[in-house]
Amino acid sequence: MNITLEQAEKIIDTAKEKAISINTKMNIAVVDSGANLIAFVRMDQAWLGSTDISIKKAKTAIFFGMKTGSIGELSQPGGPLFNIEHSNGGLISFPGGIPIKDESGKIVGAIGVSGSSVENDHEVAAAGVAALSVFA
Repeated sequence: MNITLEQAEKIIDTAKEKAISINTKMNIAVVDSGANLIAFVRMDQAWLGSTDISIKKAKTAIFFGMKTGSIGELSQPGGPLFNIEHSNGGLISFPGGIPIKDESGKIVGAIGVSGSSVENDHEVAAAGVAALSVFA
């Protein structure tokens, strides 16, 4: 099962609301379980360079079934995933990407957010995931 367009749009709308509430401009991407882009939005004046980053954060979260910040912790020098960001056409190993799970815990998609501090990126992504009352 995959995330639907309707669900992806709800996730993006909620993430946008969160971004507005913390006064930041974001690029927000949602992919399905096969890492295919389902929905994307670039808020007015969001950084152009963050477009690709948001999509790659979502794909990274799907490829490995974990938050991108967790991959970042594992990919530090001497870590078990050191240099992993060079695989799969380029991964993002800092916060802002979160897998999206269904009620049974199966990963059905992921969100990637970029455009501010990594803390804000993660906060906005988490708000988007919470829109479905599903937790990653």
